[in-house]
Amino acid sequence: MHGSHNHHHGHIQDGAPDKDTGDAGAPPRAGHNAASNATQWQTPHLPHAHGEHTHDDPRPDHAKDMDLVEAAFCEAFAVASDPTSFLRLAGIPFEALDADGARLVLLRVEQQSTTDLGSVTPHLGGGGFRYAPLPAKLASARNELAFAYFDGSVLRRLTLEDAKALAHAVA
Repeated sequence: MHGSHNHHHGHIQDGAPDKDTGDAGAPPRAGHNAASNATQWQTPHLPHAHGEHTHDDPRPDHAKDMDLVEAAFCEAFAVASDPTSFLRLAGIPFEALDADGARLVLLRVEQQSTTDLGSVTPHLGGGGFRYAPLPAKLASARNELAFAYFDGSVLRRLTLEDAKALAHAVA
């Protein structure tokens, strides 16, 4: 509840008249109520400070679109006729040194596809849960990508960004 004041963002939704201007013919404006077909760089939802609505993203500029870069990598790598050449083109080292100088060797690229098709809500008091299948529009698919490097004792799974940041080992 927002208290006794009227809380309105001034967005037009689904062609309904804007309650402040009465304008029913204008298309939706950009923002969190924008049309679903708007093209934009994706930004994950971040925690809000003190419940305030904010769109600030504390990540550095180069990392803001890394999820899209990884998605493109997954799509192309899956159909690459020569995975070794593809990795070279992408700048992924086969033998590398980490920040501490440890030698790493690339063993495999791991891709996992996950699709969420339902949700659960616990009952109050913990006596069970409610299951709800998700409608097609709410089902979500995501790919996870990891580069499995061996350091001589353990397997390390690195992100695309971390793998690209490794120093190439000199042969």
